[in-house]
Amino acid sequence: MIMKLVLLWVLGLWSVSGIDLSRSESFLSYLDEEVTVSPGSTTTLIVPLTLIQGAASKGAVCLDGTLPGYHLHRGFGSGANSWVIHLEGGGWCNTIRSCVFRKTTRRGSSKFMEKSINFTGILSNKAEENPDFYNWNRVRVRYCDGASFAGEGQNEANKLYFRGQRIWLAAMEELMAKGMQNANQAILSGCSAGGLASILHCDEFKNLFPETTKVKCLSDAGLFLDATNVAGGHTLRDMYEGVVTLQGVQKNLPSTCTSQKDPTSCFFPQNLVSNVKTPMFLLNAAYDAWQVDQSLIPSLADPHGLWRACKTDRSHCNSSQIQFFQDFRNQMLDAVKIFSESNQNGLFINSCFAHCQSERKDTWYENDSPRIGNKVHPIYIRA
Repeated sequence: MIMKLVLLWVLGLWSVSGIDLSRSESFLSYLDEEVTVSPGSTTTLIVPLTLIQGAASKGAVCLDGTLPGYHLHRGFGSGANSWVIHLEGGGWCNTIRSCVFRKTTRRGSSKFMEKSINFTGILSNKAEENPDFYNWNRVRVRYCDGASFAGEGQNEANKLYFRGQRIWLAAMEELMAKGMQNANQAILSGCSAGGLASILHCDEFKNLFPETTKVKCLSDAGLFLDATNVAGGHTLRDMYEGVVTLQGVQKNLPSTCTSQKDPTSCFFPQNLVSNVKTPMFLLNAAYDAWQVDQSLIPSLADPHGLWRACKTDRSHCNSSQIQFFQDFRNQMLDAVKIFSESNQNGLFINSCFAHCQSERKDTWYENDSPRIGNKVHPIYIRA
């Protein structure tokens, strides 16, 4: 299933689409997806990495203590004063062991980050692929903290720095100095763990600008649910509890949530989105491939392999397994019900087994994607 979404700034935010379970796709984990391209490639825009040189003095460092970074491609023409800030995703680390491993990868150290990456999807500079934002200033902020840009602390014994919140602040300060302070419109977006980060930081992003700047947020595949897995356990909650506790995330969670719920619950977007004041759009698959594979049906919850065939090929799912997926879909829709009732918000929940749809050309914008209700605005879908 290929989905194409267009966010039209002047029209605001939008509506909910119906869902079915008509097709399946093989699972490709975004967490392992490479973002590099071959040197000399002319098919996509290649943008170099910029390290934030002043970050270390602020303690804004990756897990291993190296400088954080971003990729910036300048806007032009009518988009010269418009900005898209895209927060990279890539899971989390919830234990000392997993964080020590993570700091030996691009998800925890700028030493291992690609020196240049290709900009596609919402970051593309091609009008035919990204008609709304192709000439905006487009930025991809690299993810190297393991807590959705929200941690605050460190572990001296293992030389781990949990500085996600400081990285966020240092990146925004640098980008503001590079012209974002003059933006007449700005979008904070993010995918996966970055999609969660765009929810956590949405109002902070808005507060960077004067009231005259139009600011909105987009969370792609960031709607992680506190769901029960096939064995009755809570895989994601258990993992999130480790992230929040180890990395000091509770210090940076919204008080509107923590005054009523425990910190781990306040790391789940379903408990946050209704209280975000800034206009926000949620883009998510009802059967999010990462959540299905890693949270709902992790290997430990299926020791006898009863779900193996279904996970590999959705056409091999029996009726009870399909119902399990439908129940998850219903839980997602229930979680965003209050959020969707605000006329400043919008959401698009489609029927794909997919994860992160704004970063790729084939799931962001295709020429042969039909319109919904024969309307140009604001959402297109091809099923």
